[in-house]
Amino acid sequence: MQQQDESFGLGVPHLAVRLSDHNTKWREINLLEETRIRDALGPLALDIQHFGSTAIPGIKAKPIIDILVGVPRLDDGLACIGPMDEIGYDYAGADIVPDDHLFGRGVLGETRTHLAHFVEYQGFNWRRNIFFRDRLQNDPPLALAYEELKIGLAQKFAESRAAYTGAKKDFIDKVLTEAGLA
Repeated sequence: MQQQDESFGLGVPHLAVRLSDHNTKWREINLLEETRIRDALGPLALDIQHFGSTAIPGIKAKPIIDILVGVPRLDDGLACIGPMDEIGYDYAGADIVPDDHLFGRGVLGETRTHLAHFVEYQGFNWRRNIFFRDRLQNDPPLALAYEELKIGLAQKFAESRAAYTGAKKDFIDKVLTEAGLA
């Protein structure tokens, strides 16, 4: 069964794509989660940032909070498995997103409410993700174009999150290429 965090409008069934209108509470839940992660990891977390579409005001997003955690070296993500497990995140692996240790919160195999991506702080993935988020936050027409693409893709790939994510790649790569970050 689908389980949602009703107070913050979070939760998407496993592998499905469902977009929600922007919820101003997403910023609040991210700040709460950031504190929990900082407390669990201590100095291993050099920086923690809210990214992904839930960090872009005014656009529809999958109601899953994406959190970027910068660690000194990519391999330090492995040292975070125990502390993250203690606060309710399971380790999804390093083979889903290149150069990224992925942790999920929610019911494994059913509903996710949070994804924490551990990457090398100031490394290639860190810079790309932060730049893309900042670019959309500061360029409303670009953010709306991204939202329009996502709406069409969500209808086409409603039961395949991997296909949905893959189909956004050209848009994201174009924005990053223009900035020299592809």
